[in-house]
Amino acid sequence: MIIKSCKITNFRNHEFFVLSCWKETTMISGENGSGKTSILEAIYEAMRGKSFRAVDRDILMKGADFYRVELEYVNGEEIVVVYENGGKKSFLAGEKKTARLPKKYKYPVVLFEPDDLNLINSSPSHRREYFDRWFGQLNDNYSSQINRYNKALKQRNELLKSELVAPNAVFSWNVLLSRLGIGIWKYREEMIKQINECLTKVYRSIADNDDIVQIRLKRDAEINEESIYLQKLEQIFNKDKVLGHTSFGAHRDNYEFWFNGRLADGSASRGEVRSIVIALKFIEADMIFKTVGKAPIVLLDDVFSELDEARQKALVYNFKKNQVIITSVNAVEDIETS
Repeated sequence: MIIKSCKITNFRNHEFFVLSCWKETTMISGENGSGKTSILEAIYEAMRGKSFRAVDRDILMKGADFYRVELEYVNGEEIVVVYENGGKKSFLAGEKKTARLPKKYKYPVVLFEPDDLNLINSSPSHRREYFDRWFGQLNDNYSSQINRYNKALKQRNELLKSELVAPNAVFSWNVLLSRLGIGIWKYREEMIKQINECLTKVYRSIADNDDIVQIRLKRDAEINEESIYLQKLEQIFNKDKVLGHTSFGAHRDNYEFWFNGRLADGSASRGEVRSIVIALKFIEADMIFKTVGKAPIVLLDDVFSELDEARQKALVYNFKKNQVIITSVNAVEDIETS
């Protein structure tokens, strides 16, 4: 057991709510719209430093001046998050108040939302966000690279919208995007290689068949040097100026799922797709444990209603060594938790 309790105040539709956690599995049940997901969101924010679905002003209860999250661990440590209307946010951890959650107080989380079950046929941007969140928990440097890349991309795009912008005006951003972009590509490809080494095996343990599953990182170009990346950005300047945005780079990557040699989107059945996604969750938890040395907290947001009994049991069995917090419209009393 890791989390002991979570208290939230003025958090979305919760004026005040206290969640006391059980040693292994904690169930949060309630009707749709009752705020179950908001509780998981609060836990995630206290453990990772930000929400997984919204900005702070959207989280704040309508008419309230602040929201507050108090997360207590079983070892006695507490993380307090306070957001004040007007944009000021702070974290209190280890008796120190900071604007961001310090790295040493971040705890790994595996989040499973119903929308994740549509990952394979979702948009490329959705898949990039999914894997970026995963990889960011494995490597803080990767997370920093993504943030810096996105900021540089935003600056370049803003300049491209100016009628009088010249090539030299975006040069510094081209250099930064080239350096960061190459680093992002290398790390993504290494991570996908590691996932593919065990994806088919884990998938087969769930689906009980001989299918082959693979993920491929589809890039704009097979470029592995910063100088060539930079040259490409300079070559497309006029095109990008007309478009008003950057048309080449790591921000356009796509993760393709292949099933028995064909694109999974269109060839894999609904059940097979769900088994692939569940396999990814198991691999994510395992990679986090091996890399970070901590068993991640598992947050399951109303996914049991989307899965058949066999996949429900596979989910519970594989996460039996993790502390799990589940939301559900109906309590899942018939699922074994040990």
